[in-house]
Amino acid sequence: MAFITAHWGLDGIIVLTTLMIAVYLYMTRKLNYWKKRGVTEVVSPTLFLGNFTDCVLFKKSPGHLIKDFYDRAKGLPYAGFFILNKPALLIRDRELVKNILVKDFSNFENRYGSPDTKDRLGYANLFFINNPAWKILRTKLSPIFTSGKLKKMFELMLVCAQNLDTYLESLKLEGKGKELETKDLAAKFATDMIGVTAYGLNVNSLNNPDAEFRRHGKKIFEYSYIRGFEMLSIFFFPSLVRWTRMRVFGKDSSVFLRKAFWDTLLQRIESGTKRHDLIDILIELKKNHVDQDLNGIKFDGDDLVAQAAIFFTGGYETSSSTVSFTLYELAMYPEVQNRLRKEIHNALKENNNKVTYDMIMSLPYLDMVVSEILRKYPPLPFLDRVAGDTYKVPDSDLVLEKDTPIYVSMLGMHYDPEYFPDPDKFDPERFNEENKHNIPSCAYFPFGEGPRICIGTRLGLLQSKLGLVTILNKYEVTPSKKTLIPMVLDPRGTTTTALGGGVYLNLRRLNIST
Repeated sequence: MAFITAHWGLDGIIVLTTLMIAVYLYMTRKLNYWKKRGVTEVVSPTLFLGNFTDCVLFKKSPGHLIKDFYDRAKGLPYAGFFILNKPALLIRDRELVKNILVKDFSNFENRYGSPDTKDRLGYANLFFINNPAWKILRTKLSPIFTSGKLKKMFELMLVCAQNLDTYLESLKLEGKGKELETKDLAAKFATDMIGVTAYGLNVNSLNNPDAEFRRHGKKIFEYSYIRGFEMLSIFFFPSLVRWTRMRVFGKDSSVFLRKAFWDTLLQRIESGTKRHDLIDILIELKKNHVDQDLNGIKFDGDDLVAQAAIFFTGGYETSSSTVSFTLYELAMYPEVQNRLRKEIHNALKENNNKVTYDMIMSLPYLDMVVSEILRKYPPLPFLDRVAGDTYKVPDSDLVLEKDTPIYVSMLGMHYDPEYFPDPDKFDPERFNEENKHNIPSCAYFPFGEGPRICIGTRLGLLQSKLGLVTILNKYEVTPSKKTLIPMVLDPRGTTTTALGGGVYLNLRRLNIST
């Protein structure tokens, strides 16, 4: 005899129907959440996936999805949407953005996106870790990025720039030049720079395409469908990440980063060598806080490796994207390229043909060009926060519940014609001395804003500018047969990435003396 009726088949139908109704009620129980609070939903959610159907199917990147919400919510201070069945809020008004990121930071100090906390290599770093451990880390690591430290690092960076110059010379780019994948070129350069400045290692990925640092850096940001879903989940579906035990760096890359870090750290301890870099600071943290648990973080094991790992991956992707997108836009706008090259040549002439830290930092047009690139192609096109406690939104009746995800569309604000007229146009003049002072606060923030702004901003800009000066001093970039015109971004990418990952351009050696 069956459990419910006299027939097993009928029992099965009843149980299955009950389960389906239960799942339906569970997934739809919050879909009226924003309507009940008088918050506009610019796009109606669908069952199970909420407003993320296009992202899950890789039809649209999360950065462009949130930008789409931003554009649809024109005239509104905020709008509601759903991450699966989780109510989330898009903040559109600049003053509210400032409140979330700066003024009321103490209630929005943590990100909503998060790796599994047991994935210490992925979680226990300055990018993802929650407060109060975040504040401890920030304080301990800030000394790496002072102007004095950057100047000392610059001498090491110059060696990488010279290696880049030698590598380009070896390609014999005279005459009509050759087509190159410039994202790969920039990534090799960035890998070598980070290797020497953070780890004290001569990675030499420019001359060795199979260098392990380069191979694993590429693997971490290779947006296959599986990898794309992993990164999407880490930023938007953290509960799924904890359940499936997804890893930020992947299994093989995690093993490599652990080995590379510990080999370098132990060798440095044994030799007693001081390089005033990241490794030195981590050694000191390990010595001074042995066996201590500081608000959920230990300066040992994977918690220590995590700092070196995020330094490598963050600097690698940001710089390589900035350099390659800059070269792309300069190929599209030869008059801008020529003006920038003239500035570089004049600066070198005045400095006895020597590249220095002060020279790189004193090139105004280069700064304008890079600033405009970061407007059009911010490395991470959105910011996420989570309410630490209930929060009354200023000048409204809306009260946010604790744990409500908050998103800011960096891409939406950077392309808002209210702040940047004709936003699709590449126009460095937006950032000349007069115009940049007219850009409202919290309308442009490619590296974030407030206390949680990217700690490595100045280092990233410095190595990007050095790479551009090295290339543009002697070489001209023009479109090639494989160049994407217009640029198309990869819908699988959580970060801003060209479709297929590559930026193809033609590089030609200029017949000029410098």
